[in-house]
Amino acid sequence: MSKYFLGSFMFSALGLLGCLGVGYYYNPTPAGAIQGLFIGAVLAVLEVSLSFDNAIVNAVILKKMTPAWRHRFLTWGILIAVFGMRLIFPLAIVSIFASVNPWDALVLAATQPDQYAKIMLDSHVQISAFGGMFLLMVTLKYFYDENKSLHWIPIIEKPASLAGKVEAIEIALGLSALLFITYFISDIHKLPFVIAGLFGLLVYLFVEGLSSLLEANENSVSDIHKASAALFIYLEVLDASFSFDGVVGAFAITNNLFIIMLGLSIGAFFVRSLTIYFVEKDTLTRFVFLEHGAFYAIGILALIMLLNPFMHIPEWVTGLIGAVVIAFAYSSSVKENKNSK
Repeated sequence: MSKYFLGSFMFSALGLLGCLGVGYYYNPTPAGAIQGLFIGAVLAVLEVSLSFDNAIVNAVILKKMTPAWRHRFLTWGILIAVFGMRLIFPLAIVSIFASVNPWDALVLAATQPDQYAKIMLDSHVQISAFGGMFLLMVTLKYFYDENKSLHWIPIIEKPASLAGKVEAIEIALGLSALLFITYFISDIHKLPFVIAGLFGLLVYLFVEGLSSLLEANENSVSDIHKASAALFIYLEVLDASFSFDGVVGAFAITNNLFIIMLGLSIGAFFVRSLTIYFVEKDTLTRFVFLEHGAFYAIGILALIMLLNPFMHIPEWVTGLIGAVVIAFAYSSSVKENKNSK
C-alpha cells in the first residue's frame, strides 16, 4: 500500500508546509499560518472526495493504454493537473474576463485576492455549463450503449442500453437537457450558458471522434500507440472537466489562489495514486459495479454543475453524494461476488 501513496504523502507534507507559509505571508501571525494550513487541508480532502469517481474512470481507461502512455499520464498528466488546471486555468479565466494579460492576472491574485476571486466566481456560469455538458455526455455514452450487458440497476440501465441502438441518442438527450435547463436561467445568463454548454458538447464530440479514428486500425504497434495517445487526450479533458467545479468552488472557501493551488494539488496527487492502485490491483475486475457507481456519480456531478447557475449546491455535498454512490456500488459488488461463488 505504501508504494502507491508514499509520493502523495510526501507531496502533502510539502504542500501543507507551503500553505502554512502562504498563510503566514498574508497574515504574519501564528493564527494566519494555521488558517492557511487548515484551509489547504480542507481543500485537499474536498478534491479527493469530488474526484474519487474520477480515479475509477481513469483506471478503466488507463487499462486500455500502453505502458508508455500510462507512464505519461501519471507524469505529464500530474504536471498538467497541478500547474495547468490549478494555476494556469484560473489565471486564463481572469485574463479573459478582466481583459488583462496573464502576468497582470497573477499580480491581481497576489495583491488584490478579493477582486480576483470575484472575477472567478462571476465566470462560474460558463465554466459550469462547459464542464457539466462534457461530463453529462460521458455519462450518457456509458449507459446508452447497446453492447452493455452488465447492469447494476437493471430498471434504469437495461432500457438505456436498448435505447442505445438509436443512433446518436446521447447527443439528443444531452442537448435536450441543456435547453431545458436554460429555460429556467435568468435572461442575462442564457446565451453564455448555452454557448459554453455547446462548446462542452463539441469538445466531447471532437475527443470521441479522435479516439474512434485512432482506434479504428489497431493492427500495429504504431496504431496502438496512436490509440493510447487519443485516450491520453480524453483523460486530460475528463480531468479538466472534473477540476472546473472544484477550482471555482474553492474560491468560495478562500480567495487565495496559491493556497487553492497547493490544497487542490495535494488532492490531485492522491487521485493519481488511487488510479495506479486500482489498475495494478485489478480492483475494477474484482468489484464489478464500482465502474457503474463512478459513472452514476459523474452523471450527478454533471447535473449539479448544469443546475449551478440557479441552484447552488455546496461542493462538500457533491462530494458526499458521490462517496455514498460509490459505497453502495462497492457493497453491491461484494454481494455479487458472494452470490457468484
